[in-house]
Amino acid sequence: MKTYILPSLKLTAVLIILCSVLYPLLIAGIAKTAPGGGNGETVSVNGKVVGYANIGQKFTADKYFWSRPSAVNYNAAGSGGSNKGPSNPDYLKDVHARIDSFMVHNPGVVKAEIPADLVTASGSGLDPDISPKSAYIQVARIAKVRNISIEKINALIEKQIEKPLLGMFGPEKVNVLKLNAALDQLK
Repeated sequence: MKTYILPSLKLTAVLIILCSVLYPLLIAGIAKTAPGGGNGETVSVNGKVVGYANIGQKFTADKYFWSRPSAVNYNAAGSGGSNKGPSNPDYLKDVHARIDSFMVHNPGVVKAEIPADLVTASGSGLDPDISPKSAYIQVARIAKVRNISIEKINALIEKQIEKPLLGMFGPEKVNVLKLNAALDQLK
């Protein structure tokens, strides 16, 4: 019995120290080198934190760029998708309602040109980014409401586009919170 129990206890103690102490310390140390020091990247306007750049936020006012829809109503405590497939009638009803709402607020847009990420929720329901196409398609509405030139807003979007990692991993994207914070700074 000693032959099996003593080595098992030693192995258990080593694994507890390794998995419960050393590994979390290593990960916490790596996180300190990330933007925000492991606490998430905050977006500030005039020294005041307005939100976290890595969590999607709801924008519905016509003067702002709209975010990607959320299946969890942007609740970070309950991250998740809708689990409804593209043939599910409830899902299709939600997507069509989003398209109709978008068309009401953006009357000059052709329905077929609406990017999918403006009417479908992400897998987590908290995606903070939209495609550049999704940003550009909203420019006319925002320019009209804010009385800012389309060219000025297009230039702002161009500055906010985040390129793929190492130029090849992932799509180009625009963080909606950062874009709207920069939009509020335009004169």
